[in-house]
Amino acid sequence: MIKRILILTAVAAAISTSSCNTVAGVGQDVQKLGNSVQNTAIRSSHR
Repeated sequence: MIKRILILTAVAAAISTSSCNTVAGVGQDVQKLGNSVQNTAIRSSHR
C-alpha cells in the first residue's frame, strides 16, 4: 500500500510540475498535491 501511495505521489508531482508556468501556479500545484496525499492517507487509515 505504501508503494502505491509513493507511486501516485510521484506521478502527481510529475504532472503538477509540468503544468505550472508561474510561481503562483507552482504554489497551487503543490497545494493540490498536498491535498491529494492527505486525502489518500485519510482513506488508507480508515480501512
